[in-house]
Amino acid sequence: MPIYSQKKLKMQEKDLYEYAVIRLVPKVERAEFINIGLVMLCRKKRWLQMDYHLNEELFAAFCADFEKQFVIENLEAFKRIAEGKCDQSPISKLEPAERFRWLTAVRSSSIQTSRPRVGKTKNLEEKFSKLFEELVL
Repeated sequence: MPIYSQKKLKMQEKDLYEYAVIRLVPKVERAEFINIGLVMLCRKKRWLQMDYHLNEELFAAFCADFEKQFVIENLEAFKRIAEGKCDQSPISKLEPAERFRWLTAVRSSSIQTSRPRVGKTKNLEEKFSKLFEELVL
């Protein structure tokens, strides 16, 4: 088998994914933020995952005007929508790719996402964990 065909087969084994970093923006007008979560989609596998982590020290330093419980409640709602488990939101009933688009839409609020980025991986769960560790923790 030619080398080109072998490379093509190896590339086909990997799944295309998109991800966006979830950010907490204490003062939207200043455009300062801290990374607090990650949302990742594999359209082909209809796989969507989201998780978050609030660093206590960063939160205290950057978000003195925010109620931590309010932020957590919003992140939990964000997560339930990503998982398709939010009864209060019709967005939760959409397909994973549509939920991802809605969650990553540009907005001017205190919880925002980066622009989506793409990649390929053989293991979605492992890649999610690696990106989460690199970009959030």
